[in-house]
Amino acid sequence: MKRIFSGVQPTGNLHLGNYLGAIRNWVRLQDEYECIFCIVDMHAITLWQDPKELTRNIREVTAGMIAAGVDPAKHIVFNQSMVPAHAQLAWIFNCVARMGWLNRMTQFKDKAGKHKENASVGLFAYPNLMSADILTYKATHVPVGEDQKQHLELARDTAQKFNNDFGVEFFPLPEPIIPPEAARIMSLRDGAKKMSKSDESDYSRINMTDDADTIALKIRKAKTDLEPLPATLEGLEGRPEASNLLGIYAALSGKEKIQVVTQFEGKQFSDFKKELVDLAVSVLGPINTEMKRLMTDTNHIDAVLRSGAERADAIAAPIIREVYDIVGFLRP
Repeated sequence: MKRIFSGVQPTGNLHLGNYLGAIRNWVRLQDEYECIFCIVDMHAITLWQDPKELTRNIREVTAGMIAAGVDPAKHIVFNQSMVPAHAQLAWIFNCVARMGWLNRMTQFKDKAGKHKENASVGLFAYPNLMSADILTYKATHVPVGEDQKQHLELARDTAQKFNNDFGVEFFPLPEPIIPPEAARIMSLRDGAKKMSKSDESDYSRINMTDDADTIALKIRKAKTDLEPLPATLEGLEGRPEASNLLGIYAALSGKEKIQVVTQFEGKQFSDFKKELVDLAVSVLGPINTEMKRLMTDTNHIDAVLRSGAERADAIAAPIIREVYDIVGFLRP
């Protein structure tokens, strides 16, 4: 059996990068794998979150996933804190993983910056929780971007060490599923930076909650250069904004980037952006409309999450009981 686990943090608006880099890929994987999709609210609180905003964000991310095509009837959609096994296994992995492993995690260095002494213990140790998220369900595959490969390696190392320490072959070593490079979406204001919900400028990203007029405005204002669009991929070298916008068009249209380059060869950005606006609105407009509809019925979203948590717990609880037996814990 091939089982996927993947998660997304409820820390603000889902944006085009989340959709093209992760959620759309999840939708495609649903026909091939048993899928467990998690809103990782426990990861979110490694940095301060306003409680009311966190509640809304959990629901909004769930609505966005469903609107984009994730099927909560066929697959599991839930929020992490509803299933106790995540925290239970994370503590055990805190005692299995080594400090040196965590010290090498580049994302902690990026998020903590120069003030790592003031960072929460949770922010430092959250890769162990990520390992627990995956291995609580004995997931065999994990969709990851380039920036998450290091964490999956940690999960594999932790699984291997647990198996070696206790002389068992219990946890699998999960394999990565890496989305195509074309799905790497950069900021509309700086083509060298990844599109991010934490960027101060809302014009740096297209949110999945943006209406057609907002999408059009953001694309028109997207940073470009003075040259016409090139005829070859090599012509995009040193032109990160041009490369990014052409990559977005390619990802939204399902075309290869070279096909898009050929299609718009020699055109000015003003003409290309009109085409990109029409395409982006045609793809994201229906998702935006469905998200808004779902967000008017939070009882339905909460019911989806509760049902998903019950199904997730039905998988996780027997696994954590076996882990307790292996470790030597007494249990009820």
